[in-house]
Amino acid sequence: MRSKVSVIGAGNVGATCAFRVAEMGIADVVLVDIIEGLPQGKGLDMQEAAPILGIDVNITGTNSYEETANSDVVVITSGIPRKPGMSRDDLVQTNSKIVKDVTENVVKHSPNCIIVVVCNPLDAMCQMALHVSKFPRNRVFGQSGVLDSARFRTFIAQELNVSINDVYTSVLGGHGDSMIPVISLCNVAGVPITELLSKDKIDEIVQRTINGGGEIVNLLKTGSAFYAPGVASAQMAEAVLLDKKKVLPCSTYLEGEYGINGVYVGVPAKLGKDGIEQIIELNISSEEQEKLKNSAEEVRSLLSVMGI
Repeated sequence: MRSKVSVIGAGNVGATCAFRVAEMGIADVVLVDIIEGLPQGKGLDMQEAAPILGIDVNITGTNSYEETANSDVVVITSGIPRKPGMSRDDLVQTNSKIVKDVTENVVKHSPNCIIVVVCNPLDAMCQMALHVSKFPRNRVFGQSGVLDSARFRTFIAQELNVSINDVYTSVLGGHGDSMIPVISLCNVAGVPITELLSKDKIDEIVQRTINGGGEIVNLLKTGSAFYAPGVASAQMAEAVLLDKKKVLPCSTYLEGEYGINGVYVGVPAKLGKDGIEQIIELNISSEEQEKLKNSAEEVRSLLSVMGI
């Protein structure tokens, strides 16, 4: 019997994630959205691509949660983007209500699943999903660091004209201005980037990484990134379904690790069949540690807005 992945939200990120999971041939996919016809149409389109790709998986689009029953992994992409004139608190309140409703339905139909949260503000939405689901922390985590690290790797590889596969980066913290690229751990085939790039150039690449989503929004005018976020989410689902024990940066609920307790923040974690199977504590500088704690406090400040 094949595994099942349900993706909640049939927008660009959710649809990209669903198609990538299907393309890998590792699970049947259910795509859920409240808009009638949207998940059904996208799901049918994906299903009709299956013969061309040579994949024997079932892809279902639906407006209900019944078809998601007994999912192994559920990816939550539902939520609205921040609109002009909307405060951070407004966004948090709106999306937390959406995530609360989605999580209740997910748990009702798939009480043993692992939840991957993608919607923003990412770390706060993970906290809401954990609070509502009552799942252990290893089964609720978020995708942002995989995306941020991919952007960082991309910009370094382009600058040095090297293979993307030779670039290793580590990004901690929240998804946004508070993310922390750990420069001391970034290298190209083992060579520290500090030996390959000037400090000014590294700082420039770091800032471009932090502004990565905004750069794409500015170019698209009427949308935001979805290919990279979608495949990043699919990679996390793959690590769980195939029990890959892959170390990926995840938004993770910390209980004392890195000196942080009771809040979600991005750190490297080993993903396998049980979700987060180990949190990796890096040897970071005191300055980086302080930045990470500040990032965690930013997330903590949102909890009262959500009422948890």
